[in-house]
Amino acid sequence: MLSAKFRPWDLLPFSVKYARLRLRRRPVLVHFEVTMRCNARCPFCDYWKTDPAMKAQELASFADAARAFDPMMIAFTGGEPLLRGDLEAIVAAVDGAIRHKWMTLLTHGAMLSVERARALWAAGIGQFGISLDYLDARHDRARGIPGLAGKILANAERIRSEGMTVRFNTVIKDDNLDDILPLVERAAAMRVGVNFSVYTDFKNGNGAHRIRPEQQAQLREVIAALLAFKRRRRGIISNSDHYLAEIPRWIAGEMTEPCRSGQDTVHIDPYGGIRRCPDFPVDGHWREYDGYAPIACDKCFYACRGEAQAPLRLNRFQDLIASP
Repeated sequence: MLSAKFRPWDLLPFSVKYARLRLRRRPVLVHFEVTMRCNARCPFCDYWKTDPAMKAQELASFADAARAFDPMMIAFTGGEPLLRGDLEAIVAAVDGAIRHKWMTLLTHGAMLSVERARALWAAGIGQFGISLDYLDARHDRARGIPGLAGKILANAERIRSEGMTVRFNTVIKDDNLDDILPLVERAAAMRVGVNFSVYTDFKNGNGAHRIRPEQQAQLREVIAALLAFKRRRRGIISNSDHYLAEIPRWIAGEMTEPCRSGQDTVHIDPYGGIRRCPDFPVDGHWREYDGYAPIACDKCFYACRGEAQAPLRLNRFQDLIASP
């Protein structure tokens, strides 16, 4: 399962809720961006440039938005959400606001201690998603945090050993193609999951890590290896088979399907604004949400686009039931 908090029979109420949300054309996944502040220095992201004074304008609660949308999945993200000293209270309030939901925390991991993981797990978090693009010091340099990769690996092992669910969030880049399968194998040995996305320069125009045309053959080999791994062992890689298989097509510029972000997923920022995509401008307050139509945008292949396009096949249910 996506979380150790659930059992196979929980699929029934979740399936009912999923069907209801789709019939009503409501988002299945809502991202609560609890802060735009960040203490990492990622070159592909500008959240770390957020004025610290914006802390005073951050919402104290997201529970009203949770009740209004009543989604099946909630992601607490940012910026770096662990900069919020009141994050446990925010999570607990959302947890008490709605039923039949799965909640994850997305973090760079530098501030995630085992003790804080316990508190957040008790508050309602069902999975810790930790960014990890390399297994060595390259990750430290990419995030601007010395010793980060080693800390992530050590803490992930400890957190998982206490019965909590951990997943690495890995961006496929031009310089980590050789590291993708070793990272999956390391995660499998640790009994944690991995979720992949593919690099885009949509955030701030930094194209330094985009897959180059001469790397497309290697990329296809990597994707084939990931799909083969999934056939051997479900439960480690949480992406759908469809999403992984479509990555080379997006890289090659062959994808023409409209983007459905904003239909299955929305983002609510720390000030109450809503938008279809993390890299789009705010469209108004979340209370004004009236749905989003598909758009002709090919700037990224984030999961909010790629997984929304994925058909509901048997292997998707196998992914949900399997466990690391």
